[in-house]
Amino acid sequence: MYLDNELMYHVKLKKGDVGKYVLLPGDPFRTDIIAKYLNDPVLVAHNREHKTWTGTLLGEKVTVTSTGMGCPSAAIAVEELIACGADTFIRVGTAGRINERSQDKNMIGGIITGAVRDEGTTKQYVPAEYPAIADRNVVNALSKAAEKLNLNFDEGISYTKDSFYSHVFPEMSPLGEEAKDKQLVWAKANVLLTEMEAAAILVVSAIRGCRASGIMAFSDAEDVVSCVDLCCRTACEAIKILIESDKKFN
Repeated sequence: MYLDNELMYHVKLKKGDVGKYVLLPGDPFRTDIIAKYLNDPVLVAHNREHKTWTGTLLGEKVTVTSTGMGCPSAAIAVEELIACGADTFIRVGTAGRINERSQDKNMIGGIITGAVRDEGTTKQYVPAEYPAIADRNVVNALSKAAEKLNLNFDEGISYTKDSFYSHVFPEMSPLGEEAKDKQLVWAKANVLLTEMEAAAILVVSAIRGCRASGIMAFSDAEDVVSCVDLCCRTACEAIKILIESDKKFN
């Protein structure tokens, strides 16, 4: 895809700049917060919506890169990070509630086990029948990390969409009624949450032979900033679990 010393076009990174383990927030400013959980973090690059820090956890290089909003830019970030040597991804951010279980206000958020592909990006990669499934080892690491930190996260499927306003404010869209009907369908289908990037991260990772999942805070939480921070802490703890597991079996 690129020469070893050539910078990726969008993320402005090259091989050696990133670790195999990568945290993926959407917001570039959130990378600064997550970087504080790493040892000796260094700001490596910032181009467009993609801001990258690299540090270490348990002696292993770990990277934080922002994807921006939506599947197109998330897919670009994952593709270029993989080209730089990354192979394990955890999406961190905020999401909306969908199913009945998610309405529990004591629940911080959800760990993503798969995604509904109601977006356009992944359809340009593979047919609609191809599933967007999270890597079971990453899901297990996130679940163990949440349990270790005594934090209330559920596991479930995410509904990945392309449009924010037509779903959050359906009255603004000519297709608003259709959007409301879809929400009811996904609720009946036991879909846990909704966001805008997971499907692309899961699909691109899977077809490239990499691992991915995500951990999301519910955006309507009373203190959403603190909940996102708990997601970041849990994701970093999960990476430590993965590092230890990978060392044991590799």
